Amino acid sequence: MNEREELLELLCENARHSTADLARLTGLTTEEIEDTIAELESEGVIQGYTAIVDWDAVGDERVQAHVECNVTLDRETGYVDVAERLAGFPEVQGLRLVSGDYDFALEVEGDSMREVSRFISDKVAPLPEITQTVTHYIMETYKQGGHRFDDDGGDDRLSVTP
Repeated sequence: MNEREELLELLCENARHSTADLARLTGLTTEEIEDTIAELESEGVIQGYTAIVDWDAVGDERVQAHVECNVTLDRETGYVDVAERLAGFPEVQGLRLVSGDYDFALEVEGDSMREVSRFISDKVAPLPEITQTVTHYIMETYKQGGHRFDDDGGDDRLSVTP
């Protein structure tokens, strides 16, 4: 693994590492760390920094859904065109072109199931290229962004004695 990849791995693990910590962990100088991060940001390799929040712990009632979308393209419209329209909606938190039984995987967020359902039926499904949507509501999150959402970190399995 080269120095840039090592730095990226460390930032993915914890974007709040100080440049001094990153220098110590990689063997680079703080100036080299700062320059490399600036390069990665200007090249578009690092797209941003975000916190991973357990909204259930905050008590904020948010509804999240994974939405499968099938599309049919014509000669004038490509996947990028459809993706640009879908990504423009503020309700869409994540969007990926995927292989398999459907084309796009959307991560959608709203204040209620009704709000998410209306968004899908009023904004997504009517797009001419969208031929089918399947909405899966997120019931519980156990791991996100590589971080586990443990209640107490303990082992809740029943002990078995011979």
